Order: sequence, then C-alpha cells, then structure tokens
Amino acid sequence: MDQLSEVFDLVEVRGLMSGGFAVRGPWVSRTALGDELKFIAMVGGRARLTTDGIDGPIELEPGDVAILNHRSWLELEGGTGDGPRREVAPEQGFPFTHLRGADTELDDIVMGGRIDLNPAGQALLLQALPPIGHVQASAAAGYNLRGSLHRLFDEVTANRLGSAFAIRQHTQLVLLEILRAYLDQSELPPGWLRLLTDVRLRPALSLMHGEPGKSWGLAELARAAAMSRTSFAERFRAVAGVPPLTYLNRWRMLLAQRALRDDDVRVGSLAFDLGYASESAFSTAFKREVGESPLRYRHRVREAL
Repeated sequence: MDQLSEVFDLVEVRGLMSGGFAVRGPWVSRTALGDELKFIAMVGGRARLTTDGIDGPIELEPGDVAILNHRSWLELEGGTGDGPRREVAPEQGFPFTHLRGADTELDDIVMGGRIDLNPAGQALLLQALPPIGHVQASAAAGYNLRGSLHRLFDEVTANRLGSAFAIRQHTQLVLLEILRAYLDQSELPPGWLRLLTDVRLRPALSLMHGEPGKSWGLAELARAAAMSRTSFAERFRAVAGVPPLTYLNRWRMLLAQRALRDDDVRVGSLAFDLGYASESAFSTAFKREVGESPLRYRHRVREAL
C-alpha cells in the first residue's frame, strides 16, 4: 500500500503557488507570513533565508526548498555586485508577469506557495514538521524536485492556454517531491511521517490501514513485523510517538472525519465499519479525539463548504 498517497488524500493536502520574483544585483525581500505552512523555492540563484525560531540564516542553493511551519516573518537576501540592496516584493497571484523573461542562469528566481490542509491534516503535518525544513536539491533525493520546479517555472512563464490549471497541478507535484525529498534527507521527529518511512513497521502499518475496522491485537501486529510483542511496542512508540493501538484509533478517527464530511453514511454503520461495538462507543471515542459529536461535526463542516 502507498500510505503517503493515502494520507495525502485523507488530509486533503493542497499546494498552491502564491507569488514570486526574479531579480539581479543585491536584493532583500521581507514578508509577514499569515499561512501556517509555507514553502519557498529557489528556482535559480542563491539566497540567505532568515525567520523566527532559527539560530542563523539558511543558505538556499539552486533548486533548494524551505518549508516554514507556523513562522511569523521571513527575510530573504541575495545577489552580488556594488550598490545598496534593492527591496523586492513578491508578485502575488497568477499570471506572475514579473517572472516572464527571467533567466535561470543569470537571475535570482524565487517562487513561494502555501500548503493548505483540512483540520485533521493540520494536526498531523504541523506536529510532524520542524519550524523550518530545508530540502536540498544537491542531494540524490532532490533530483526529481529540481525537475518539478523547472517544469512549474516553465508553465508560469510560458503564458499558454490552460496555464492556471497546469500551475495548480504542477504545484501539487512540487509539494509531493518536497515531502519525498524531506523524508529521505531529514532526521524526522516521532510522528506519522517517520512511521511511514520505517521499513520494519511497514507490514503492521499496512494491516491497520488495510483493515482499520478489524480488532487488531498487539500480538498479530508484532508477528506481521517479525518482532516480539515487547520489541514491536517499544519501536512503534519510539517511531510514531504513540502506542500502536492509539495510532490505530487516531487513524480510524481520520477515516471517520472524511466519511462524515463527504458521505451520507449513517453514524451507526460507520461505527460498525470502523470496528466499534456500538454507535455510542464510537461517538464517545470520536468526541474524545475530535472534540465534538459525529453529527455536530458533520453539520459544522458541511455548513462551511
């Protein structure tokens, strides 16, 4: 099973390009950040990135991307040559006319975007990422990311029919490559992203994701991972940050939120499908995890659509 794709669909991860600029000579760009998750891509040239919560600047090379997690401000500084630094403000929104005619060999080219998530996704991804994640294109895992960035840049600057649609699709792929490269390059904190990359625990994870309504026991999951119960439980908690059955319950709640939002399934049927003995047991577990009853949650999220 491809758990990363499954989680992407479940938490409705959406990458949206929000702006960019191309400049030659010394420059600086300062931005207040209103989005919880932001990404900054260095398509061409180099820059130094500073934000709150880090000890010193991060050097961005061509093809590098930074993921900013709940930061309040950002400063980028780059360029060479004499004279004062020019203040640069990113152009906001399509059609990104300031990027047309830019030369990836001569200009410093920066593109930025935001990562939109549903509430369940915010809880998962914001906890799994550090204040800033630096994804380096120079590493082997960054090869596909470099290609995706250049394809996105080509679409932004080509002014072809259907560009707005194509930019949305390419931004989604860029976001996927960012997270793929980040998973390969980084020492991840305990959480679901780290769990997805753990080869030894993957067989047990596949069972829980494949049949979330089954009453899985610790012994069965440990056998699937070819480990003793004690070793499996200790490793799972160290990697995921929670015990296996706590993770399974949270996964069920994510599935329940999607079903309540998108489908017309009865709460009792949903409770049975997810392995609960009764509708009341499911409702109690749902309220404990989500903070409101299933029916209240369904009404609220559908009103917001």
